[in-house]
Amino acid sequence: MSSWSPEETRVGPGVLDPHLSRTLFLLLLIVAPSVHGVTPNLEACRVSQSSNGSSVNCYPPAKFPRQLPADTIFLSVEFFNLTQLPPETLQGIPNLQELHLSSNGLETLSAKFLLPVPQLKVLDLTGNALTQLPPGLFQGSAALHTLVLNQNQLEVLETSWLQGLKALRHLDLSGNHLRTLPSGLLANLSDLRILDLGNNQLESLPSDLLRGPLKLERLHLEGNRLQALEEGLLEPQPNLSYLFLSDNRLATVAASAFRGLKQLDMLDLSNNSLSSGPKGLWASVGRPGAGRDMKDGFDISGNPWNCDQILDDFYEWLVCNKDKMFFRNNTYCVEPKAMHGQTLLAAAMSH
Repeated sequence: MSSWSPEETRVGPGVLDPHLSRTLFLLLLIVAPSVHGVTPNLEACRVSQSSNGSSVNCYPPAKFPRQLPADTIFLSVEFFNLTQLPPETLQGIPNLQELHLSSNGLETLSAKFLLPVPQLKVLDLTGNALTQLPPGLFQGSAALHTLVLNQNQLEVLETSWLQGLKALRHLDLSGNHLRTLPSGLLANLSDLRILDLGNNQLESLPSDLLRGPLKLERLHLEGNRLQALEEGLLEPQPNLSYLFLSDNRLATVAASAFRGLKQLDMLDLSNNSLSSGPKGLWASVGRPGAGRDMKDGFDISGNPWNCDQILDDFYEWLVCNKDKMFFRNNTYCVEPKAMHGQTLLAAAMSH
């Protein structure tokens, strides 16, 4: 079909002159309010509505919306180059429940940023450039249950940063540059269920780290520089089901480290520096016939096991739980030289 040309158009009764029609159309775009507060063109954010409220999704080349539907409950603004956001960004959408700001370049946030959205339940700040959080950021966030700060530039944490998070159940601090954690960091997070500190640079953990949460179910500590698992660290967590400690530098584990973990379903100790374990370490986990214990398995591969020094109780435990063992044909003895390359399980079964 050829493009429209004024010379080809005939104006009859009831038909607008094409010049007038085009002028009115352009004028309408300028003065008429945009649908749902965003411009109806290729640069617009996508807005969908439900009985609960509006959901707004913005990706490049869309522009950050200056006005949002008053009933917005879900807002996603991702993959932009937003180094900062004005404190009033969320004004006018008091019912917001989910906010996704991942993969931007956010360097700072105002302490008042979240005050207009007291019903916020999920905040995802993955993949930004945050080096700190302003104290008081969560002073009005009593409903927030999921906070994701994965892959930012955090090197330290302050206990004051997390104050106000009374309902928090999932805290993801993985993929940062954390070397240490302050004492009492989680003291007020009594409802926390998932804690992810994986892929940081942690060399040790404060002894009281888990004395605040009472219902922890998943603990991610993989990909750090931990050298020892100290006595008492896990003791406050009887409901812990999944424990991830792979890819650290663990050389020692306290004999009582797993004591009280009666609900442990999964344990990953792979790729550490473990050559043996103290007597009694395994007594409280993975007991045959003990219900949920270790039902999802365990991984102890990638460690330099010394099969001359491993105590009898560990061998016995290993044989009893061999069906739950990941990579059992790839978990080897390194020492003594005569047993080098033999599988740990074979050594246990022949002991």
